[in-house]
Amino acid sequence: MAFDFKKEYREFYLPGKKPQIVTIPKMNYIAVRGSGDPNDEGGEYKKAIELLYSIAFTIKMSKRSDHRIEGYFDYVVPPLEGFWWQDGAKDIDYGHKEDFKWISVIRLPDFVSKYDFDWAVSQAANKKKMDFSQVEFITIEEGMCVQCMHIGSYDDEPQTVKLMDEYINENGYENDLSMTRLHHEIYLSDARKVPNDRLRTVIRHPIRQRG
Repeated sequence: MAFDFKKEYREFYLPGKKPQIVTIPKMNYIAVRGSGDPNDEGGEYKKAIELLYSIAFTIKMSKRSDHRIEGYFDYVVPPLEGFWWQDGAKDIDYGHKEDFKWISVIRLPDFVSKYDFDWAVSQAANKKKMDFSQVEFITIEEGMCVQCMHIGSYDDEPQTVKLMDEYINENGYENDLSMTRLHHEIYLSDARKVPNDRLRTVIRHPIRQRG
């Protein structure tokens, strides 16, 4: 059976509907940076998603190629994730999505090296005849965070964020959002197939002890 990151690391991907504190270790990602409203047809965001999944599945299916990745095991491609911010804004303003800045990512298994990543980019570019120059191999260590499962529309996320803020305040912590520690979302539902009121999204914020 293929290794499923969501099931094997439930503490990172399947939190409850009540906020919890978790320490996130260093992870490697396929990443594409961009800006603008993610709902725009033909916009940067939708193009970024295509690039990410092209590389993710090229690596997953490397077992059928001549390229052998040391330590490879069969796995389910991890879910799409995103780090979000707006220049000059303390909180995310969902009423001005055109101002969004984002880093869209998909987690890489630890056995994938930068060399393997570069191979996958070259393979995907040759196969699809597309420009993959925007795609990056990045490493992020989030550290101590608060997270919560949000059920419902993305536009309703402030309600869940409020619960998270109340929880950390009651437990002696405060948000530590910055340009290096960002609002983070993990998308467990396919928005093309799942009604808005049933979407499952992990919301994660970096925190620190107050004072």
